[in-house]
Amino acid sequence: MDQARKTELKKLAAKVRLGALEEVFSAQSGHPGGSLSVADIITYLFFEKMNVDPKNPKDPDRDRFVLSKGHTCPALYAALALRGYFDTALLKTFRNKTSILQGHPDMKHIPGVDMSSGSLGQGISAACGIALSGKISGKSYRVYTALGDGEIEEGQVWEAAMFAAHYKLSNLTAFIDFNGLQIDGDITKVMNPTPIDEKFRAFGWNVIEIDGHDFDQIEAAVTLSEKCDKPTAIIAHTVKGKGVSFMENNASWHGNAPKEDQYNQAVSELESALAAL
Repeated sequence: MDQARKTELKKLAAKVRLGALEEVFSAQSGHPGGSLSVADIITYLFFEKMNVDPKNPKDPDRDRFVLSKGHTCPALYAALALRGYFDTALLKTFRNKTSILQGHPDMKHIPGVDMSSGSLGQGISAACGIALSGKISGKSYRVYTALGDGEIEEGQVWEAAMFAAHYKLSNLTAFIDFNGLQIDGDITKVMNPTPIDEKFRAFGWNVIEIDGHDFDQIEAAVTLSEKCDKPTAIIAHTVKGKGVSFMENNASWHGNAPKEDQYNQAVSELESALAAL
């Protein structure tokens, strides 16, 4: 990836983070920590990789994305708005009872959302079904999903992993947003899911580990996944609350909304980083 494009993606990711924070602050409800950690992955997929068209969001040949960790939808909504699926003004209506932008993705009402999700562990199963359908139908689309590292404590994730390997879903790529924290704290102390790499390999997956905030590494991993005859798990090492100093690596920001002074500080930090690019 050339430097100019990488810089553009960094700017877009900063805007996704700003949008996600605007949503959570406006609603005084939501999940900022994981939204900020997964922002670079979502940015890469929607602005660089996936074959999608905001003017034709139901194109049967489009690539699909399933946000299995559905509570981090503020990042997804911000990316969809910036990509042109709907007006960015809607972000301020997040979680309002009259808004289409609810606390978890809703495929019936939100353009660009390929699967309703939120009950942790189920999104990857849906992604498996979509990928299998593509195989059976002879379609060339690819399916991407993003899971939380706490989410993979759910047994259904491993049933889906077994399913994906059995049906040789080489068109499926799963990102594990490995920030090390969940709502109750350190994942290794709550219900240790590590070693994540060895577990996915044992289930028959191709496994790649990357820095989930490095666009070169994200791109290289996705490119490798396309050349493999197995489903691919990309274990993306990330920072919870990435880009906001007081949120980074702090589990208390998993599901808390910032107050006005905190929001202003967060926006100032992200805007300063954006201006420096």
